[in-house]
Amino acid sequence: MKRSFPVLAVAALAGIVFGFGLAVSRMIDPEKVMNFLDFGAIPAGGWDPSLAFVMGGGLLVALVGMRLDRWVGLRAPLVAPAFVRPDRFQIDRELVIGSGIFGIGWGLSGLCPGPAFADLSLIPTSVGLFVVAMLVGSWAMGQALEWSAEPRHPSASVGVPAE
Repeated sequence: MKRSFPVLAVAALAGIVFGFGLAVSRMIDPEKVMNFLDFGAIPAGGWDPSLAFVMGGGLLVALVGMRLDRWVGLRAPLVAPAFVRPDRFQIDRELVIGSGIFGIGWGLSGLCPGPAFADLSLIPTSVGLFVVAMLVGSWAMGQALEWSAEPRHPSASVGVPAE
């Protein structure tokens, strides 16, 4: 899919802002993430709740961004041809299983995709294998889903407005 320069520039700017946010909040530190996920440390006072505030801030910004079109009456984004709207709204088996796999990987490594890519610039030898494995796993799963998927109507593609 070909993207225009303004779309790519805005995506790059958003990625840079996201990366700086991760760095400033220290969410690129796997130990900080592990301290959040260690609920057993709550009684001893060793649990770090700061990640919940970072997630809450991100959710708040996303909520505003996802509803801006309705509040302001935008018909299309400023630099893209159409808003991306999900075509699935139910919680299904694939969502639960995928979320579980993501959570297990996050809990075992203390890394998720955003911080892992940010860490490549700081500690590439520590996270390089994780990033390679994540990319290979994502590609392999995408291939498996593509092979097993039922044919979809062309307008069901992400970012393509339905007629």
